[in-house]
Amino acid sequence: MRHWTESLMPHLIVAPILLPMMTAALMLLMGERRRGAKALLNVLSSALGLGAAVVLLLWVDAQPGPLAFGVYLPSNWPVPYGIVLVADRLSALMLVLAAGTGLASVLFAMARWHRAGVHFHPLWQIQLMGLNGAFLTGDLFNLFVFFEVMLVASYGLLLHGSGRARVGAGLHYIAINLLASSLFLIGAAMLYGVTGTLNMADMAQRLAQIPAADRGLLQAGAAILGLAFLTKAAMWPLNFWLVPAYTAASAPVAALFAIMTKVGLYAVLRLWTLFFPADPGAAAPFGGDALVWGGLATLGFGALGALASQHLGRLAGFSLIVSAGTLLAAIGLRQPAVTSGALFYLLSSTLAVSALFLLIELIERSREVEDEAIRPDSAAEDAAFNPDEPAPAGVNLDDSEQALVGRAIPAAMAFLGLAFIACTLLVTGLPPLSGFVAKFALLSALLNPAGLGVAAASPGPAGWSLLVLLIASGLASTIALSRTGIRYFWAAQERPAPRLRVIECLPIVGLLAACATLAVLAQPVLRYTAATAAALHQPAHYIDAVLSARPLPSPSSASP
Repeated sequence: MRHWTESLMPHLIVAPILLPMMTAALMLLMGERRRGAKALLNVLSSALGLGAAVVLLLWVDAQPGPLAFGVYLPSNWPVPYGIVLVADRLSALMLVLAAGTGLASVLFAMARWHRAGVHFHPLWQIQLMGLNGAFLTGDLFNLFVFFEVMLVASYGLLLHGSGRARVGAGLHYIAINLLASSLFLIGAAMLYGVTGTLNMADMAQRLAQIPAADRGLLQAGAAILGLAFLTKAAMWPLNFWLVPAYTAASAPVAALFAIMTKVGLYAVLRLWTLFFPADPGAAAPFGGDALVWGGLATLGFGALGALASQHLGRLAGFSLIVSAGTLLAAIGLRQPAVTSGALFYLLSSTLAVSALFLLIELIERSREVEDEAIRPDSAAEDAAFNPDEPAPAGVNLDDSEQALVGRAIPAAMAFLGLAFIACTLLVTGLPPLSGFVAKFALLSALLNPAGLGVAAASPGPAGWSLLVLLIASGLASTIALSRTGIRYFWAAQERPAPRLRVIECLPIVGLLAACATLAVLAQPVLRYTAATAAALHQPAHYIDAVLSARPLPSPSSASP
């Protein structure tokens, strides 16, 4: 049984790509009329994808020490000539995060959004295919291919439901991403011209052999490639497209898009630790200062934008920019302890912002409920709270001089209020949820990157700046979200409660429960992220694992 499992597990690496691809093809064959069947198939495929991602994560984590890699050769060609898929701790973690947010978002869409336009379900699966492929691929060209698959699907999903706002934001979104894709191609072509390969592990190994005369061309190609990734990662000032696009998108699409900026961050983290390791070696560190100070500028811009926002959707978009800036600055510091805290922060912030985008849809619905839609028990309430009768002494009164004591809070408003409080705690980094653990891990790593019990070194100007901005951004988010909560839940006492469906509330509960689980299981999760960060900052293990992969012998050569 163990031998059968060990022989099957490497083939599971390709499942996160094949499963959504085959599902999308089947949906296109079914036609547009069978939306119910396609909706069920979409949920089932997303759930299976999440299961496969979790199994891959557990399998990779069970591998001994730095050998936690799974390499798969789909074409069975030797490296570096054929396509290669690599599953390590980082890619497995991103697969689980993408599958989790994807499943929650598609469940929310089942209430009504999947009927707002055509081809919603195939586009959703193609989007997941592009995300999973980008996290698994081991060469630059296929990273570009999966980026384009992901972006093409996102164009259709962003415009899903039509509307002038979506079309306007979609045009800007498409234009900036086409420009970024062009830069991606130019940068990849320049690196190929210098190194003669597109396999990331092989390219990293050849960087030490680049002559000094070609070093400028190498760095120019890397800078252009980085510019493409940083545009997709929403670094300031390249992030002007994010807030309008995410605010205009439908709620489930915006929730799924919360993982989209993390693809650019993943590419930066993967390639920069692989090509330009911090320790002396094949290539001198390049671009670290740009990442740090660009991330700090992004973090400050996001915090100011959140303070200035009067609309919940824009507030969620700027919260996403805050998380992107935090991660960029942490990655640029090139310290394993800081990277470990950043990976935990990536998990918590993505889940929190995704839940917030879904919650905004339900909160805004309460503003659209007409005053004539009176609840069934309103007559009893009117009899119990007669404004013509004086209230007993010592009883609190609202603005209409009606007694507040004894008035029941509608279940829908209670759910929305509690969920909003949970999202606020997560986004701002207040205890006791995972947002606090993430920021505490980052702050402790900045103050003492060597760990507890070791003499602390000074964080330096960049480290102190990130530390101060982390605290300041949390304060700004607390003010912005508290102000919004007061306006939506406290000041609007006469607003009737919206009607909520279980299938709309369940995904939000699931995402928030995942954040609570991260807080409860903080120690093992931080142990996992620490192992992930250690492997990233020692890229020799990744290079050896990929270059040592061998094709399987053909049946004809294996037979006597």
